[in-house]
Amino acid sequence: MSHKGEYANFRGTQNVSQDLIVYHYGMEECKRSHSFGPALRDHFLIHYILSGSGTFKVDGKSYELHEKQGFLICPDIVTYYQASKETPWTYTWVGFRGIKAEALLENANLDRNNPIFFYEGDVIKKCFEEMNNSHLYKYAYELRLQGILSMLLSEIIEGAKTNIIQAHGGKDIYIKKALQFIESNYSRNMSIEELARHIGLNKNYFSTLFREVLGIPPKEYVIKYRINKACGLLNNEDLTMSEVSRSVGYDDSLGFSKIFKQVKGMSPKTYRKAIKE
Repeated sequence: MSHKGEYANFRGTQNVSQDLIVYHYGMEECKRSHSFGPALRDHFLIHYILSGSGTFKVDGKSYELHEKQGFLICPDIVTYYQASKETPWTYTWVGFRGIKAEALLENANLDRNNPIFFYEGDVIKKCFEEMNNSHLYKYAYELRLQGILSMLLSEIIEGAKTNIIQAHGGKDIYIKKALQFIESNYSRNMSIEELARHIGLNKNYFSTLFREVLGIPPKEYVIKYRINKACGLLNNEDLTMSEVSRSVGYDDSLGFSKIFKQVKGMSPKTYRKAIKE
């Protein structure tokens, strides 16, 4: 087995943003039937298969994976993966956490229940190559890694959105316009009726179309989008809870706190304390 890559642990690093923190990265050419687990991690971990094949198991599900596919391991979830006996895989990986990690992965349609992605292109491979060369930067090593990880995730997000839209043919223009409108107007009191009118559809048809393409109702998407934006703002201790809630479209801070807890499983105050620990 040949193995290259450097491990890094940047927890608590003060000179880079905590939005994304790279823990470790590398590449491995696995021997036949080489396996890892069952085990769990305390951070996110993305593997991308350069060649060969193998099996990834999580939550009682088994995925047979090949070149140009990747899989996500979520924190505190027991997983197992094994290289094929006939065509063992070669993969690259990066482990990371950060304030924006979960939101970015969600934007890429990746989570515990949907851990597999497909990517056809050279950019992701080049990102991993640049990570392995990042040690050449003496004064901006951590920042360089953070930037490369952001680029890698943006490629996965772009591929995920493109695949969804292409699968639904001519409906893409409506969904693109809807997402652009949400991104530009989430901070004010925006209704689904207004969103539907903006793209030229009635509310009921728009809601059906949106759910068909993205898998969730538009109202739920807007809520998650706002809460993910709020998570980033909560990192700024100079902002009060009222200022954070108004910044993401909620004039009632108590209502905002209730919705935040429904989405994240904790209050915004508890979340703010947790990201500072």
